[in-house]
Amino acid sequence: DVPDQKYLCSNCNNVLKKALQTLCGHRYCSACLSWIVRNNKNAICQKCKEEDPSTSSEGSLLAQERAFGDAAINKEISDLKVHCVTPGCSWSGIMKNFEEHQSLCEYALIPCHTGCGHVVMRMKLADHLENGCVNNVTMCQKCKQSLSSSEYQVRTFLAECSVCCMMCVEFVVYVSERPCSIPSINKNGCHFSEVGCSFRGSKEKMKEHEKTAVGAHMLLLLQHIKQMKESLCTAAKAAKGFTPQPELNVNENKLHVFENIVAVLNKEVETSNLEITAFRRQNELDQNVIRGLELKIAELHRCLTQKDAGLSSLHKSLLFSEQASYDGVFLWKITDVGRKLQDSVTGRTVSLYSPAFYTAKYGYKVCLRVYLNGDGAGKGTHMSLFFVVMRGDYDALLPWPFRHKVTFMLLDQNNREHIIDAFRPDLTSASFQRPVNDMNVASGCPMFLPLSKLQSPKYAYVKEDTLFLKCIIE
Repeated sequence: DVPDQKYLCSNCNNVLKKALQTLCGHRYCSACLSWIVRNNKNAICQKCKEEDPSTSSEGSLLAQERAFGDAAINKEISDLKVHCVTPGCSWSGIMKNFEEHQSLCEYALIPCHTGCGHVVMRMKLADHLENGCVNNVTMCQKCKQSLSSSEYQVRTFLAECSVCCMMCVEFVVYVSERPCSIPSINKNGCHFSEVGCSFRGSKEKMKEHEKTAVGAHMLLLLQHIKQMKESLCTAAKAAKGFTPQPELNVNENKLHVFENIVAVLNKEVETSNLEITAFRRQNELDQNVIRGLELKIAELHRCLTQKDAGLSSLHKSLLFSEQASYDGVFLWKITDVGRKLQDSVTGRTVSLYSPAFYTAKYGYKVCLRVYLNGDGAGKGTHMSLFFVVMRGDYDALLPWPFRHKVTFMLLDQNNREHIIDAFRPDLTSASFQRPVNDMNVASGCPMFLPLSKLQSPKYAYVKEDTLFLKCIIE
């Protein structure tokens, strides 16, 4: 598909590769930005220049450390629909799979790696190496003959199997006349396709198949050898004196070669089985260690959770200790008054509680409750301020009902006109009896201060969005 402009590099104008975004908001390929910075001192973003030729702002300067990987655009690019433009190739897919296809495309033109100067399709490289490449000739280390690539690879493979090189000449001819079954020169399907394996796939899948199908390959190879042996015996019996002896010897040599190959492969299978067994045992030990570590991690996590809860409780206690008053005098600082007043108007948070304080070290536990937008008779017109008796640790030793005079003050921060109101408790009210719950019903001044006066610029009750309330218990 035709790519959107945002997917194109500001330098090369191609689809971004490992996109980096600069401080000015433009995008570059990682390699392009590196090249620009390396070859230009104090380089300015090209796109910024196009938008404003006179630009020289700090944000338009290009530097590797001033750019960051654009993961979002890279993901979008990896999902772009693309197709291969190599003539003859019909592949299509998404961008993130394109590089893998490029390395495997059978129609792609690639140079011969021997340096002969020829450029051939990838699918025809093997044929070129075997039949047309003038540089693809190797000297056999045993017989000193110049051999083509396929002949030399067969001899090398057989030499690794402890088979004499000179004894393999007929075998080289034999395999060159039929699809190759030797791993080093096989070009189509599984290396054991000659003996019956039908698996086909990519290089990666082929490697995985060869690792996991060793046993099956051995069975196919043994079955193939038995069939060859039976056919040779049948041919020898049928021909009796008419089969030329040299041809029979060649067939016997071929059979010996296969038997030697099977013997070597059997040893490799045994070694592989031992390694697999050892690996499984080690894996079991590792799994036991992992399970033990997981249990330890779970236990540590539980301990940390408990400690976090303890620290949180300790933090609350410490905060309370710092704010608590033990002499019956408490100063309450309320910040963000504008926002809290709006929350009170909308009903989001209609009232605020102060931290608890005490009339004495082991006295009554009390707090204040304020309705910034008023409550009861003062709702919507006044700020309401109330006194709350709380359940304390020493209530059993204190006289009830609560009978101390309570004085409220809203401080003028210019120290001119404080708002003061006071009351004595109604001894019959439930608000001043010994608490049976965490808090008694609040009692106080529902019409403590008109809102118009609170918000008036003539007074300094609210300054820098903060007000101070004071409570004095006599």
